[in-house]
Amino acid sequence: MKGNIKPSFLSITPLIVFLLIYLVASILLNDFYKVPITVAFLASSVYAIAITRDLSLEDRINQFSKGAGSKNIMLMIWIFVLAGAFAKSAQGMGAVDATVNATLHILPESLLLPGLFIAACFISLSIGTSVGTIVALTPVAVGIAEQTGGNLPMVVAIAVGGAFFGDNLSFISDTTIVATQTLGCKMRDKFIANIRIALPAALLVLAFYAFAGKDIEVPKNLPTTEWIKIVPYITVLATAIAGVNVMIVLGIGILLTGIVGIGLGTYDIFGWMNEMGKGIMGMSELIIVTLLAGGMLELIRYNGGIDFIVQGLSKGVNGKLGGKLTIALLVTLSDVCTANNTVAIVTVGPIAKQITEKYGIDKRQTASLLDTFSCFAQGLIPYGAQLFIAAGLANIAPNSIVPYMYYPMVLGVVALIYAIVSNKK
Repeated sequence: MKGNIKPSFLSITPLIVFLLIYLVASILLNDFYKVPITVAFLASSVYAIAITRDLSLEDRINQFSKGAGSKNIMLMIWIFVLAGAFAKSAQGMGAVDATVNATLHILPESLLLPGLFIAACFISLSIGTSVGTIVALTPVAVGIAEQTGGNLPMVVAIAVGGAFFGDNLSFISDTTIVATQTLGCKMRDKFIANIRIALPAALLVLAFYAFAGKDIEVPKNLPTTEWIKIVPYITVLATAIAGVNVMIVLGIGILLTGIVGIGLGTYDIFGWMNEMGKGIMGMSELIIVTLLAGGMLELIRYNGGIDFIVQGLSKGVNGKLGGKLTIALLVTLSDVCTANNTVAIVTVGPIAKQITEKYGIDKRQTASLLDTFSCFAQGLIPYGAQLFIAAGLANIAPNSIVPYMYYPMVLGVVALIYAIVSNKK
């Protein structure tokens, strides 16, 4: 359902209210834990309901609830529940510690950070989803940070950044499928155009991680690795790479933590259930925020917020370069308003196709720009699913990760340069 309301600036102000309460206040106070994200979203959600016109209060709340209970939101919540149960039960039976010890034994100290980034890039490219990669690698990133005394938000950001590499490039990524189908180009052609942006960005970030990690010191006398405890993680990674649905992957992982943990005597069946319960409850704030964000963003859409942005920017298109930059800005702002890079591409896709045809832009480049800039934005918004999940698993604030999301930052800069340089050819 879409509101019969003329798009206006007022329709996007709930997002501005949220940013002012949460991000601006946190920056001014120099404390990202001062303002609870749940309170910021609650305030902006109430404001979104208040400014919605042409509906009774009951219908406004129903529309809000429709967004909060949408298929995509509920799928995310089920993943959060399973991810929390797996992470905590794996930690309880020693899988995380064993995996981290194995990593510290195998990789040289100077290659821990670049090694984590490469692993995230490879896994996400194989499975085509950033979420699955983040669920698998965030606990390992947390363990590495704890063992080496590293900056926890930065180490977590390495895994999350690498996860976006594959999400942007993979042939089976939903963003790739949507972008190519919308523009009517082949996945192979979009991949070639995309790799010219993503690979230089990844190599630059990889070089930085190699430099930043050269002085890392691994504790001496590390415990002997209990390889049997790594089985749940190995299985999760293998089944994910094989293309198994992420919910099935997590279900298998949870079952294996119980089998291995009970078999080794780490805990009994009730201890296993208790760990799962703790993990699920640990995701409660994340679930509440996801529901509030889904409802608020639905009201922004209903009130014409996305249409306001698309109409406003598309009016000023002038020439091939202007078309490219407009497409990039449209999909970026759409992602900021929807917190979903696939939805952002679906939303902007039709107008992007019109701009592409009108100004003779290479449709392969347009598909690449849609995918790349949606990933750029998704990697930097603290209320996106990827940062939510990573923050929940690491028990840190989502916006504490944002300053260290170097890959999406560099990806955006390289993509902008590519749009300008390729325009001269």
